[in-house]
Parts: sequence; structure tokens; C-alpha cells
Amino acid sequence: MPLFYNLLKYVLLGPLLRLVFRPRIEGLEHVPSSGAAIVAGNHLSFSDHFLMPAVLKRRITFLAKAEYFTGPGLKGRLTAFFFHSAGQIPVDRSGKDAGQAAIREGLGVLGKGELLGIYPEGTRSHDGRLYKGKVGVAVMALRAGVPVIPCAMIGTFEAQPPGRKIPRIHPVVIRFGKPLDFSRYAGLESEKAVLRAATDEIMYAILTLSEQEYVDQYAAVAKAQEAERGAEDKRRFPRMPLT
Repeated sequence: MPLFYNLLKYVLLGPLLRLVFRPRIEGLEHVPSSGAAIVAGNHLSFSDHFLMPAVLKRRITFLAKAEYFTGPGLKGRLTAFFFHSAGQIPVDRSGKDAGQAAIREGLGVLGKGELLGIYPEGTRSHDGRLYKGKVGVAVMALRAGVPVIPCAMIGTFEAQPPGRKIPRIHPVVIRFGKPLDFSRYAGLESEKAVLRAATDEIMYAILTLSEQEYVDQYAAVAKAQEAERGAEDKRRFPRMPLT
């Protein structure tokens, strides 16, 4: 897998992404050259999974939804192999233990002294806005005692919004902020107020870098509400058959 990761990064996918998007990188010096750390970013596009690893000098492992690894048939197996090789770890987001499973996987990566990539919103933004962060990122930062580097992906929503399979050419900026130190909260990872405060600090740092509009609501909840409104509109205003 490390061999294929390097092949993707330096020979196959990485050069192609840099050629097509020509991303402008800012603040790369804030990413430590060694040691465990969390890179926490906004999540606007499917392309985010590949653009950030393409510009980082170090290998980074992301927590990704399990659906990427469980597709049927040959296509599903090839997709799963691709995501494993690209440094993604599958996490089942369904069920009451989903959050704990993600935390265990993330702590395993950090325990090896590696970089862990995570999207605190928990899912892609469906409208380009920044949504409330889930506290799992704070739990991992406090338990592992590692810094959090905020990251903003800018322009990837316009390049590949949800539902678009082939990205369009659009300027992209990847901006890293100064590491956030939460050592003052050591031993308090079970305190809900502390986790919320740390998570909000991370999200504010991402917001400052990305300059997005902020919504104090979980993205998954907002998506569900929008889908419900769409279904209700269809019930109230059904399409009339063409004559």
C-alpha cells in the first residue's frame, strides 16, 4: 500500500491534479515535518481527499466513509483498493458506536506518529457553507496530546460540487493555519464543555482561513432538512404530465 500511495502521489494522480488545478498553497510551513498531528479541514468536494495529499510532503491518512469501500462487483473492489492505497481508512458512520470507531481508528494513526486528516463537519457541505464541527476531532487531539493544524480548501466546491463526477477547471487555494495547542485541556477529554470549546476553536480557525459563511448546525441535519423540504414540495406541487 505505501508503494501504491507514493505511485499515486508522485507519478499518477498527484502530477495530474497539480497540472489541472494548479493549486496555490499557503502556510505549508505550519505542517510539522515529523511527529503526530491532526490536519482538520473544511469539506467541500470529493476532490478534497486527493488534492490535500498531493500537496503535502508527508503521507496523510484520512478517515473516510465506509461506503467508498463496500461497493458491489469488480468496480467496488477496485474502488476499495484505490481508497485503501490512497491512505483512506473506512469508518462506518451508521449506528450509535460510529463515533467511537472513528476515534479508535484515528488514535491508531496518531499513535504511529503520523498525520491524520479529518473533516470535523462529518460530511461534505452541500451548499458551500461551513457547518458546526463534531467533537471527535477534539477527543482525539486531547487523548493523543497532538496539535491540530486547521486547513481551508478554497475553490473545490466550484470545481466539483456534490453530484458532479468530472471536475471542472477552477482556481484552487489550499491554506494551512498555525497549529492549535490544546495541552491546557489535558485530562479533560471527557468534559463535554471542554470538547465543545476546543471543537469550536478549531472550526473558527478553519472559518478564518476559508472565509466561508458559517452555519451553527450539523451538516447532516441541514442536508436531511433540505431533502425533506424537497420531498414536501414534490408532494404539494407534483409535475403535471406533458400533453
